[in-house]
Amino acid sequence: MLYSKSCRHGIRALSFLARQPEGRLTLVGDIADAEDMPRPFASKILLDLVKAGLLRSTRGPGGGYGLAKPASDISLLEIKEVFDGTAELDACAVGLDKCSDEAPCPLHEFFMPIRRSIRQYLEQTTLEDMAAATERKRALLGLTDG
Repeated sequence: MLYSKSCRHGIRALSFLARQPEGRLTLVGDIADAEDMPRPFASKILLDLVKAGLLRSTRGPGGGYGLAKPASDISLLEIKEVFDGTAELDACAVGLDKCSDEAPCPLHEFFMPIRRSIRQYLEQTTLEDMAAATERKRALLGLTDG
């Protein structure tokens, strides 16, 4: 699996927020309900995203969560880094400490191009792209955000 459960839920929560009107703050319960995740789990994920600077939060009446920057400026790589890190995109496929183009492991030539492609995809795919794709899928399924 490319992403952990936390990362997948983080992408879903961020995608939900990216589909909200600009400037709107959304309560954790509304995000959890819309994305079918337990509220305590959603709270932890949202807190991690606030600490990473991808979300902003406001307490009190009228408070909630919103994107800290435009969805077009948030890459999947940034989100993955919050929850899972990105070390596996550069690490040796068989776990050797010294693996490089000059001193490759037996799987190096096969895995390095794949890892480069994955990294490039994660760097180039934005939250805006994910939100648009989610919106298209929801429309095909006849679903709407509540």
